[in-house]
Amino acid sequence: MADLRGARVAVLMESDYYEPEIFYYQRRFAEEGIRLDLLTRLWGQPEITFTGHEYRAPLTVNGSLEGLDDDALRSYDAIVVPSGMVADRLRFSEKPLDPSPATELMRRAFALPEVLKGVICHGMWLLAKAPETVRGRPVTCHNNLVGDVLNMGAEYRDEDVVVDGDLVTGRSGAHCHLFARALLGELAARRNGERAA
Repeated sequence: MADLRGARVAVLMESDYYEPEIFYYQRRFAEEGIRLDLLTRLWGQPEITFTGHEYRAPLTVNGSLEGLDDDALRSYDAIVVPSGMVADRLRFSEKPLDPSPATELMRRAFALPEVLKGVICHGMWLLAKAPETVRGRPVTCHNNLVGDVLNMGAEYRDEDVVVDGDLVTGRSGAHCHLFARALLGELAARRNGERAA
């Protein structure tokens, strides 16, 4: 695998996150020398402490997903929308017909092929108001969201992990190790390609 030291990965966060998944990313990406940033909508606060879904474990996040311009977005090698109820909370918008700041961030990320997008399990909910991001693309998701992704125009695959160019999708939080392996593999392939170029 390519040397991934110095790579940057952002994970979008909210309450009811799946602790085993997030804790796995924190350790696994650190093993590769990857900087992992947790980003959320801070609602004008300097930080927010979220609680997990399984064990109510607290996790404090002080990175803001709002106000990231395209240069800041390009500084990330990958953006991950995790499992659990994170996406459902992040897709809240004060104006029901408008996309949330997190959805807008992902829409902009999908316009940047150099940024790898990772969406696992219920993370697909965040893209519901941006169906063009996955329309016609092969994806996997939690079994409960198959109807949602079909309604978004995506091509559902009954697989644990699906890689389609700059998009990596995973079935559930329980598959986070396979999902992370695919993300790392794609990041390594990109690094190898850069070095060969």
